[in-house]
Amino acid sequence: MNLDPLITVLDNALRTIAAPPHSARPVPGGDLPEAGLDDTQKRHVARLMRVNHVGEVCAQALYAGQALTSRDAGVQAALREAAQEETEHLAWTAQRIGELGGRTSLLNPVWYAGSFALGAVAGALGDRVNLGFLAETERQVYDHLEDHLARLPQQDERSAAILRQMQSDEDRHRQAALKGGGGELPKPVQEAMRLASGLMTRTAYWV
Repeated sequence: MNLDPLITVLDNALRTIAAPPHSARPVPGGDLPEAGLDDTQKRHVARLMRVNHVGEVCAQALYAGQALTSRDAGVQAALREAAQEETEHLAWTAQRIGELGGRTSLLNPVWYAGSFALGAVAGALGDRVNLGFLAETERQVYDHLEDHLARLPQQDERSAAILRQMQSDEDRHRQAALKGGGGELPKPVQEAMRLASGLMTRTAYWV
């Protein structure tokens, strides 16, 4: 029995949840001056960034689950490449949370486990569904980031720069998934994904 895939899954989970993430690219907006936020604004932005950090934890888990059960080596490679870039998002949001005096979600192990299970199911349903699930996830994340950009204090350009670069990366992942053969998911599935995402974001804002 080949245990390498399971060891890889466990390693990814531990690195995502417990290890400090690293970014090969500079943090977007890192050269911009810190905005003059009051304590209430700092708490609000830190919580928004915590939600985005949770989104990246979920992305790592989704990609890991999808790659584990996908039967196409090319799709597996594409998922791993996207996951590497999402690791940078994890690092950017974690750093920004620290700068604002906040903390990451206490429920990250729960978010990871649930997302990994969803990813594994999507991967097992075939590459068209697998890539379609990826594309729809990225589309919803893009819209979510747009909402957060509107909720940031206008003067907080450092946080805005991070979210804009994340948007650009997510859209690129979505386009790649569609070009790779991803099909549009049924509307009820899209809505279920949206409802689950809404529950996660509301909970992660506080916990």
